[in-house]
Formats: sequence, C-alpha cells, structure tokens
Amino acid sequence: MTDVQEPLPDPAGIDHEHPDVTGGWLRPAVFGAMDGLVSNFALMMGVVGGSQASDTGPVVLAGLAGLAAGAFSMAAGEYTSVASQREFALRQVDVERHEILTNEPAEEAELAAMFVAKGIDESTAREMAREIHVDPEQAVRVHAREEFNVDPDDLASPMLAAVSSFFAFALGAVIPLLSYLVGVETPSPAIVLSLIGLFACGAVVTRVTSRSWWFGGVRQLVLGGAAAGLTYLVGEAVGSSLG
Repeated sequence: MTDVQEPLPDPAGIDHEHPDVTGGWLRPAVFGAMDGLVSNFALMMGVVGGSQASDTGPVVLAGLAGLAAGAFSMAAGEYTSVASQREFALRQVDVERHEILTNEPAEEAELAAMFVAKGIDESTAREMAREIHVDPEQAVRVHAREEFNVDPDDLASPMLAAVSSFFAFALGAVIPLLSYLVGVETPSPAIVLSLIGLFACGAVVTRVTSRSWWFGGVRQLVLGGAAAGLTYLVGEAVGSSLG
C-alpha cells in the first residue's frame, strides 16, 4: 500500500499576519521621534535654566534651531547609514552571483549541505538544491538568505529611512515647542506636554515589543525627564556663572 501525501494547507486559511520587522522605516521612525522629543526638550530646558524667566525668545529660538538641525542631521545620517549597509549587502550578493556563475557545482553542493544541516535528508537536499539552481537568480537569492541572511529583494530603502527619520524627529521635537508657539510664556505647559509625549512614545513602542504599555511609557518618561532635568541644572549653573 503506497503512502498518500497530505495536501499542503491553503494559505488563505492562515488568519494571522506578522508586521514588517525588516523594512527600513520602523527603526528610524521610532528612534527619530524619541530622539527629537528628548533632545529638544532637554535643549529647551537647558536654555530655560540659563535664561531670565520672562525671556522666552532664546527658548523658542533654541527649540526651532534644535528641531531643524536635528531633523536634517537625522535624515542625513540615516540615509548614509542605510545606503552604506545596502551597498555592502549588494556587493556580497554580487560576489555570490559570480561564484554561482563560475563554479555552480560547488555552490549547488554547498546549498545542499546547508539544507542537510537544517535536518533535511541528503537526497531531498540535493534535489532541492538542483531545482533551485535551475534559475541562477533564484539561486543567488537563496544563497544570500542562507549564507549571510540578506534578501536582495527586500533591502531597506535609504530614502525611506531618511524621510521617516526627518519627519519623526520633527514630530517629536515640536512637542516641547507647542505651548511657546501659541504664546504661553511659562515652561510648565511645555514640561507637561513633553512628559505626556514621552509616556505616549514609550507606550506606542511596546506595540511592536513584548513589554507592557505602562512599562514602556514610564521608562521613557523617567529617562527623558531625567535628561531634561539634568540639562536644566547645567543651563542654570552656566547661566548664573555668565550672569
């Protein structure tokens, strides 16, 4: 009696999806928003500490300058970083492509050995490797994923990372500025808004991590608040010495 293989399950019956954990937007966007809020909040509080209580001009100027400089710096840094990483990955893919085109039998045997190491029996592994190597470009993609964990079709976009960083940083950095921009002359509303923003950012990040929302919120509030408080003390000390 011959064994009858079970049909593969219908992918349409799978009712869950995973978020994109390899794309180029998530890390720079989250980091940009956090950095924008913390750095501009701390910068502005440092100026508050070193300025006269009624003089909000330097505080607003510092906040706007910090927003612009930080957003452009983040965008440029992310573009360079992601572009360099992408170029390095593509260089390794080209190396692998050259090896496959010039020494295919050895590369096919190497791929079969990797499948065997994953627990596939040797005959099946050899057949899989042979089928994959029918199409050289498919072989390149599979070798890249297996050997150095790179998917040539899913590399991060430098422009996407740069734009995400720019707008995320600007969004975070504008929060401490909001009350000043509408004419409020005391720092208390800016502090409250910033602390709320810190908690909210920390809580939102936990949507893609295993931490609870309150833990992430409190952690970010404490860290960001401490940075702003220490910078205020530095500004106060410098301001008093200069005065």
